[in-house]
Amino acid sequence: MKGGSGGQQLQELQKQLEAIDAEVEKIEEEIDNLETEHDEIDEAIEALDTLETGSTVQVPLGGDAYLRAEIQDADEVIVSLGGGYAAEQEQENAVDSLEHKQDSIEDTIEELEGEIDELEDETEDLEKQAQAIQQRMQQQQQQQMSKMQEMQDGGDE
Repeated sequence: MKGGSGGQQLQELQKQLEAIDAEVEKIEEEIDNLETEHDEIDEAIEALDTLETGSTVQVPLGGDAYLRAEIQDADEVIVSLGGGYAAEQEQENAVDSLEHKQDSIEDTIEELEGEIDELEDETEDLEKQAQAIQQRMQQQQQQQMSKMQEMQDGGDE
């Protein structure tokens, strides 16, 4: 095997490692977003458990603007079902729906963490391959140096 092909193999392994790192980063970002959503659902559940009819709340309007509003009926809650749909539910059912969403988020996070584990295993394998190639290249260089030294020593006599 020529030294150049070992260098090409190392470059290819490096590209693969960079692609895996990018994928891991993307998955970690997705996990962060899911954890944020999970926390927001916690806050919503806590609010539903503590708010009563007649309570005053601040309603976000967007653009960091809020409006004070009085809750007219704390027993009826509109919950997003996904896909742009929402449904009015009794408070208890709304909490159940939100907890179900949290369970789904937790499952998704677990799956994503499993993907990261698999990618990290793949990274470890690629790093071992790179190490083996580097060692092989070093051995080849040492052999070439020895041959050159032998040739020089033979020519000097």
